[in-house]
Amino acid sequence: MDGSNKKFIMDLEHLNRFNSEGCPACGQKFTLGEPVVVACGAWEGGAKVIHENEAVFDQRTGQFVERKCHAAQTNRVLR
Repeated sequence: MDGSNKKFIMDLEHLNRFNSEGCPACGQKFTLGEPVVVACGAWEGGAKVIHENEAVFDQRTGQFVERKCHAAQTNRVLR
């Protein structure tokens, strides 16, 4: 998936394209109207579409990053 700073609302076209895998960050399926982002994470294959609440925007890189991955990179404990 291309787009390092991409945020959008899940529409029917994107739902049909990405819902077979679901969200790689939380494992849940997407629903219409949900805010999603293109983010990098601990998975293989580069950036993927995940739920917005599962990502943080990294000011240093200018990209969205999966929360767990970002926490591990910055040595922070998730709460």
